[in-house]
Amino acid sequence: MTGRLVDSVVDRAVRIVERATAKANSNVALAKYWGKRDEVLNLPYTGSISVSLAGLSTTVGVEFGASLAADSLTLNGSAASEREARRITSFLDLVRQAARSDQRAQVDVRSNFPVAAGLASSASTFAAMALAATRALGLSLNPRDLSVLARRGSGSAARSIFGGYVEWFAGESSDGTDSFAEQLAPPEHWRLGVAIAITDEKRKKVGSREGMMLAAKESPFFPAWLESHDADLDVVRRGIRERDLVAVGQAAERNCLKMHAVAIAANPPLLYWTPSTLAVIRRVWRLREEGIEAFFSIDAGPQVKVLCPWAQRATVADALGRVTGVLRVLLSEPGGGVELVGAA
Repeated sequence: MTGRLVDSVVDRAVRIVERATAKANSNVALAKYWGKRDEVLNLPYTGSISVSLAGLSTTVGVEFGASLAADSLTLNGSAASEREARRITSFLDLVRQAARSDQRAQVDVRSNFPVAAGLASSASTFAAMALAATRALGLSLNPRDLSVLARRGSGSAARSIFGGYVEWFAGESSDGTDSFAEQLAPPEHWRLGVAIAITDEKRKKVGSREGMMLAAKESPFFPAWLESHDADLDVVRRGIRERDLVAVGQAAERNCLKMHAVAIAANPPLLYWTPSTLAVIRRVWRLREEGIEAFFSIDAGPQVKVLCPWAQRATVADALGRVTGVLRVLLSEPGGGVELVGAA
């Protein structure tokens, strides 16, 4: 967080409550972000557009206390790993800097969907943590500043601050102040159906951060990814405005396949898919042949998110659930933004 943002949020300070709980939804990028121009500030090479997913949420409770000697973190009831704890502490340090506080915190993170498995759990986690931690230390950030802060924890968290359809701007400034997300349209603008085929609930071996670094440095396809991305953003943005599922779906599939092609072509190659992932892709294509407008998108993991008309999402979910290797299918639709659900 920059000095200017520190000063601005202190000016907007509210009563310090020391404890707050917030909830945020995950999201799926329809035009993805893959590659960072700044690893520390989580600044992307390209913009991205996503839809927030109702029902796939993370709740984060943060409590600061003068008697605490160190930050502590639990994830779904278990103690966090050393690596996870360091990441959370680094993020809390940004909030402490803004609030001019040195208090340590107890953080409890609970997600109702598989974590670190390609479902953007870090997006919902850091969006919720950004709101909970700032409110617990008496800061009231506007949505743009909250998006900038959440981005520091996880790039895609910048988008989970908002509900509905969201665009995250890459920005040009070296300090990241112009890299934030904004809502393109609220959830009620377009009640799109989303069916999510879970093919593997284990934590992925290569995280998104590591995957992006590898792709940007070692994939010969990365320059082509950058050159073609703005066109995808234009199609998705216009398709959302016009509620054009075919336009959005075709662009989302194309953008998804390009992202994974970049990863697969890296040295060493990076393949997030399982055999069941590919089987779901083929089933989605057959659904279209059968007259159902279904289109897939896959983030850095093996799970397949399928866009379809809201009225047909149960039919699509049933078809996906019959694919060999699919463990279960989650049903979703455009959801809301981050919200405060508890404070002392």
